[in-house]
Amino acid sequence: MKECGKNSSSPCAACKLLRRRCGHDCVFAPYFPADEPHKFANVHKVFGASNVSKMLQELPEHKRGDAVSSMVYEANARVRDPVYGCVGAISSLQQQIDMLRTQLAMAQAEVVQLRLRQSTGIINNSPPNNDSPITSSQPKGYSHFHMDLDVDQSNCFNEPMWPY
Repeated sequence: MKECGKNSSSPCAACKLLRRRCGHDCVFAPYFPADEPHKFANVHKVFGASNVSKMLQELPEHKRGDAVSSMVYEANARVRDPVYGCVGAISSLQQQIDMLRTQLAMAQAEVVQLRLRQSTGIINNSPPNNDSPITSSQPKGYSHFHMDLDVDQSNCFNEPMWPY
């Protein structure tokens, strides 16, 4: 990471945005390089330069990089979704997980049903007819069974995801 001040001719992104002189002791310089101005712009917009400076100065140097990464992530999420920020992204991912769990349960139920039918000889020993799950338009060995699987999703929408 480039540092400002003595060894560099251009100020860091933070000092450039704040229009101030970037000294060799600039707390922002190691984390907000001049070639990434958008990085500091969003952090400044969400948290404010003074608050970011205070947070960084209170942390040990070995933890500052992770703190800046977290602030940049939260700031970018907050710019994209001003109301929910990261929580909106987490909520969306949680909904996708719930949907995929439902699909997985349905696929597992279909596998169990296929194995049960295969073990009782329904697929291999019965001739195909109009009511058979195997039709002439499907490849040999392919079957698709209609299943009535009730998935209780009523709890997903009645309880808040984030208790306060």
